[in-house]
Amino acid sequence: MTDSKKVIEILTQISEQIQMEKEFLTELDNVIGDGDHGINMARGFKEVEKKLPDLTGKDIGTILKAVGMTLVSTVGGASGPLYGTAFLKASAAVGNKTEIDGGDFIAALEAAIGGIEMRGKAHEGEKTMLDALIPALNAMKKSYAENKDFKSALAQGVAAAEQGVEYTKTIIATKGRASYLGERSIGHQDPGATSSCLMLKVISRMI
Repeated sequence: MTDSKKVIEILTQISEQIQMEKEFLTELDNVIGDGDHGINMARGFKEVEKKLPDLTGKDIGTILKAVGMTLVSTVGGASGPLYGTAFLKASAAVGNKTEIDGGDFIAALEAAIGGIEMRGKAHEGEKTMLDALIPALNAMKKSYAENKDFKSALAQGVAAAEQGVEYTKTIIATKGRASYLGERSIGHQDPGATSSCLMLKVISRMI
């Protein structure tokens, strides 16, 4: 089981990892986007980090809701509404639980993906974060159904997300600024898929 305290530790680590990867994410976005993904994500999660001490002792749904609201209000571009919606939907799925297991996490991730699909009007195969998140979800569901081992399921999810990031290099972008490039977007990995894979890696490392 993962408790509220651990969730705050994980969110802190996600923020620190995004600060470290800021330049890389921005470089990826320079090629096929607005060139601000890393900068925007780093700014948003820095604001999240500032709020985390006040969330100590709160239930997990409340913590995730605060993250979502902060990202919506502080991250520019498409990433803020998409990641913000993802955390808000995950918050609703978790509710007022103070501990979650692998099944709860998978349900929260599924809700988050549904929020991204709805908000971004996007589907798998369009060179977006969904190309990392949906394969990760499917791999985790399969693994967890087979052995109920959350850590193993997360490892499978990360491996699938990494493959998804690689897959984005092979397809044409049809969403956002990258879609303007058409076939020239082939050969470049999607920044959103990269940042979402990064988050899953941090979670997997800390569970």
